[in-house]
Amino acid sequence: MSEPPRPPEVGHVRTTSAGLLLGWGLAGLVLGWLIRPVYERLGRASPVVTWGQVLALFLFAAIVGVTAWATWRTLHVHGHRLEPHRAVNRLVMAKACALVGALVAGGYAGYALTWLGMEAELADQRLLRSAIAAVAGLLACGAALLLERACRVRSEDDDA
Repeated sequence: MSEPPRPPEVGHVRTTSAGLLLGWGLAGLVLGWLIRPVYERLGRASPVVTWGQVLALFLFAAIVGVTAWATWRTLHVHGHRLEPHRAVNRLVMAKACALVGALVAGGYAGYALTWLGMEAELADQRLLRSAIAAVAGLLACGAALLLERACRVRSEDDDA
């Protein structure tokens, strides 16, 4: 005799863990730290971090932050529901942006660390801009985590 079909289980998406973000941040740190030695080994000049890159990261963080705020207001202040595909899109975007923000923050931080105490031309400029870009990456990661939390809705089980 065969078993009757089971009803589909209700799935839950877990929030992005701190360990996962730390892992991506550490991976970025190592990759960023390797950039200068690899460029030197290849006999090339190390990349210059431009203000355009830094501002683009701040713009990215702002866009994700505004999306988080709008999502939170829609769901929790106005009590509206998002269409399912929009809710999933925002949640997936939040998770991806959190990981990328951690990776970018780590990468720029690692690159900045390689310039500490260096007397090379543009070393101070690279250090400062990389450090500011790392902060922008952290802000993007934080905004993405806020968007992830804004996507949370109470289920009927939470009311009981």
